[in-house]
Amino acid sequence: MVDDAQPNAFATGRNPQNAVICVTTGLLEKLDYYELEGVIAHEMSHIKNYDIRLSCVVSVMVGFIVMLSDLFTRALFWGGVKDNDSDSKANGILMLVGLIFLILSPIFGSLMQLALSRKREFLADSTAVEFTRNPDGLISALEKLENDPNQLETANNATANMYIINPFKKNAKNGKKRTTNIWSTHPSTADRIESLRNLKY
Repeated sequence: MVDDAQPNAFATGRNPQNAVICVTTGLLEKLDYYELEGVIAHEMSHIKNYDIRLSCVVSVMVGFIVMLSDLFTRALFWGGVKDNDSDSKANGILMLVGLIFLILSPIFGSLMQLALSRKREFLADSTAVEFTRNPDGLISALEKLENDPNQLETANNATANMYIINPFKKNAKNGKKRTTNIWSTHPSTADRIESLRNLKY
């Protein structure tokens, strides 16, 4: 349990046997039984679907791609033939390509991680409904979490994707609603609620 006024929760652990669900005191104080059930079911879904392990694997793969790109660029920059004119031109082109990959690979890697994070949130929502058979509880919880004005003091950019809802309230001022974009760790709450309403049968 985290002592914080913002209602939020996250799950961590490499597998179901070593997993932990952490909730804030704000979550326990502000949500009713069925809303809390929906949030806990969502976090249990992340554990059941091995989302934490998948996130770690993707992070390692992105880092590996960046390292390969860096290695390729260094090899071209420090090595290569300098005598033959056509070879040095080809070497220059390859160096430029390597430099472009070096710049773009972390960006594309981050975008891939963020897109995966958003998809897994939708999956966790639908799996939570399988557990509880009550989409209304999770819908109501998401609405409360979205509208709560408190900032989560212990959150940072590296862990923001772990929470059930983005812990940063950047656009909550002036009545602006947050929307999903390619840099979002989570789909917008409106999109998640619409998806949950479409699951109702």
